[in-house]
Amino acid sequence: MGICELVFCTAVLTVARFRLGLRIETMQTLASVLIVFGKQATTYTNRERQRMGSCRPGRWLIGSSVVDLVIASMLAICGIAMAPLPILLVGGILLAAAVFAFIVDFAKVPVFKRLGIA
Repeated sequence: MGICELVFCTAVLTVARFRLGLRIETMQTLASVLIVFGKQATTYTNRERQRMGSCRPGRWLIGSSVVDLVIASMLAICGIAMAPLPILLVGGILLAAAVFAFIVDFAKVPVFKRLGIA
């Protein structure tokens, strides 16, 4: 799962640098947002061995995830202690992290069965 997150973060940073032409200060902000969003996606896919939606997460997990995402997003959008990012870029990264989570979740069950984990 960690390798999948590394590939996701590297792909997003590559697109941001070479397609969007972001400067180094903005790339640093993007990297911090990517770490937060990617870790949230990985947390929900790693919670259980079956599909992501097979067991409802607890209130504490949902609450802490929302707080984590809101704080990271607000810091990045407002440019508090970092270069600001456009709100559409932050929203796009959040959407990309959600898609990443579903792709990893789709691949996780067959891989776990093959490895004898599930």
